[in-house]
Amino acid sequence: MTSAAWRDPALPAAERVEDLLSRMTLRERTAQLYGVWVGAGPDGGEVAPLQSEMSAVPDWDELIAHGLGQLTRSFGTAPVEAGQGARALAAAQRRIAAANRFGIPALAHEECLAGFTAWGATAYPVPLAWGASFDPELVAEVGARIGADLRAAGVHQGLAPVLDVVRDARWGRVEETVGEDPYLVGTVGAAYVRGLESAGIVATLKHFAGYAASAGARNLAPVRAGARELADVTLPPFELALREGGARSVMAAYTETDGVPASADARLLTGVLREEWGFTGTVVADYFGIGFLRTQHRLAEDRAGAAHLALEAGVDVELPTVDCYGTSLVDAVEAGRVPEALVNRAARRVLLQKCELGLLDPDWDPEPAGPVVLDSPEGRTLARRLAEESVILLENPAGLLPLSPGASVAVVGPRAADPLAMLGCYSFPAHVLPHHPGVAPGIGIPTVLEALRAELPDCEVTFTQGCGVSDPDSSGFAGAVARAAEADVCVAVLGDRAGLFGRGTSGEGCDAADLSLPGVQGELLDALVATGTPVVLVLLTGRPYALGRWAGRLGAVVQAFFPGEEGGSALAGVLAGRVNPSGRLPVSVPRTPGGQPWTYLQPPLGLASEVSSLDPTPLHPFGHGLSYTSFTWTDFGPPEAETGTDGSYEVTVTVRNTGDRAGAEVVQLYLHDPVASVTRPDVRLVGYQRVGLAPGEARRITFAFHADLASFTGPAGVRVVEPGLLELRLGPSSTEVRHTTRLRLTGPVREAGPDRVLRCGTSVAPVE
Repeated sequence: MTSAAWRDPALPAAERVEDLLSRMTLRERTAQLYGVWVGAGPDGGEVAPLQSEMSAVPDWDELIAHGLGQLTRSFGTAPVEAGQGARALAAAQRRIAAANRFGIPALAHEECLAGFTAWGATAYPVPLAWGASFDPELVAEVGARIGADLRAAGVHQGLAPVLDVVRDARWGRVEETVGEDPYLVGTVGAAYVRGLESAGIVATLKHFAGYAASAGARNLAPVRAGARELADVTLPPFELALREGGARSVMAAYTETDGVPASADARLLTGVLREEWGFTGTVVADYFGIGFLRTQHRLAEDRAGAAHLALEAGVDVELPTVDCYGTSLVDAVEAGRVPEALVNRAARRVLLQKCELGLLDPDWDPEPAGPVVLDSPEGRTLARRLAEESVILLENPAGLLPLSPGASVAVVGPRAADPLAMLGCYSFPAHVLPHHPGVAPGIGIPTVLEALRAELPDCEVTFTQGCGVSDPDSSGFAGAVARAAEADVCVAVLGDRAGLFGRGTSGEGCDAADLSLPGVQGELLDALVATGTPVVLVLLTGRPYALGRWAGRLGAVVQAFFPGEEGGSALAGVLAGRVNPSGRLPVSVPRTPGGQPWTYLQPPLGLASEVSSLDPTPLHPFGHGLSYTSFTWTDFGPPEAETGTDGSYEVTVTVRNTGDRAGAEVVQLYLHDPVASVTRPDVRLVGYQRVGLAPGEARRITFAFHADLASFTGPAGVRVVEPGLLELRLGPSSTEVRHTTRLRLTGPVREAGPDRVLRCGTSVAPVE
């Protein structure tokens, strides 16, 4: 066997795979197309609703005799010490390799949405916090660290990042997204992909495509988006992450759009993904997504029919466990119901990826190379940096923050003293430990209360919970009000509890009816404000909530989106002044709870007008965020310019820190297209640059804007750049304009294909 061409690492991977395929039986090739989820009980405890009937695992020895495509979440199903888990995974891999006649191991995958979802692994801020940082380079560092941890544990593939663009903030999985703007989602998401892939981990883009646009913000609901919304809002982040990040896998969404489920959509998974974009990696199913073609979408009458639809569309791997791609598929191929060529196509892609990962090499060794440490000092440092950069100061009208030394502080609220208030739904403690009561989180997670007491040793800091996150009990209001009335300032720490399928107020399957604060937290805040003591509202949430009810009534408002294990320290640092806040909103903060869905990407008819009594204007716009220092913007480029529909133009500005402390400004470039052949968003982000400045320091920022960034899907369904006038607007948010350049594009209408420029180049230079 060692003399076979497929075992020779010196040969091209494609040649090795063809040789291997020629030697494999149909059942052996099919065995490479599914995973197995060991330890997930079929009673539905560890899996989601609608999935338990598809969770039964066949006899292990019988199954692996033909090989195995993937191992599902060896670390992410139950708490296991990292080193023990790595050794157990290695033992399982040796057993799988020994059982099949070619010695091929499985590819191991895990969730890594906000860190490796394993017991004792660093819990980073959720992706919505990545967006708030506006710092792709830091996100890339985080991705590389997570990738290194996955790799050290014997994992090959990470199921992240989520590149869904927020279309309705009531959707429970908003916390998993980067934000409501496709350019921000794409650039930050691509950075995370670069980080994961740099560590040798196969990054998996999800959910392809349209999952976040579900009707009524309900999880796993139909999508009624038009073709232009899909082309111009939904798909660009995936294209950017593939082209710039180098992702090697894509996950097909649960979504059905205009009656066609993504897992059966050949136009999407083959036409767009492979033929237009040139993708050569693997497409994996979202968990049980192929079975859903039969049970939920009702496109197939049996498992073989569902397998046929998915394979024909381009889904290569069934996850998390075998249901449709097993014996029923083999039987259907042998009976002539399913073309064998579809199995061969998928097996070729899977084996090519295994070959590139070294899993077909003679010297393959699954044993961990050394100690496996999943919550290293380096990881915690990155988690702290990202948490600090992601905290957003929304309001501070009278300069109440930073808090004064020696003040008496009444801390109130259900999120102040709970470590889990920092973590999103896909963190291990929130995602898995509810099934293992009594097991400790495995990591240290300082609470806001603990961290604030450490930051303010000279302050008297008291605490009263006041109420729960979502229950209706208001009996604790009186004690909270009394403490607040006695204090110099009240810090109200409110927000979400992450969970799954209704067990939380944010997370997968935790969709909201409206954007009111959960439970009676709004009423608690009213009672605290009524005391007359200045109230600092601190929000720990997975989505934005409507705050217009308290407009002008609060001393300050600080927003954090599930900031991870170091989030308590980051928030306390902002409150005490050690950290100068620099986060910016990746989603709009609504004024009122209703009027959804709404994001800032609105054409003129989507904006406030006299023809409707509903005003959707947000309280705080996309891109907004304040600082403890001040910045001036000067030396703008000319107000008028011209270039061709295939040309470029440099937009410049000098930013100076005019305050007395170091801080970071986020310079944002927006495009306004006054006249086009189809309606366009009033403004949309086309560039940004985060720049840190010492007191008195200045930097010159240059944006290289290419006409391709003005492209859109025209009336004929083709992406075009049209001649005419554009406005390039510089500002610190989507509504505050510091400078406008009127740029005229000249020349013919030009088609912008897959090779178009996808991002605005930026450079930063010192200024004397």
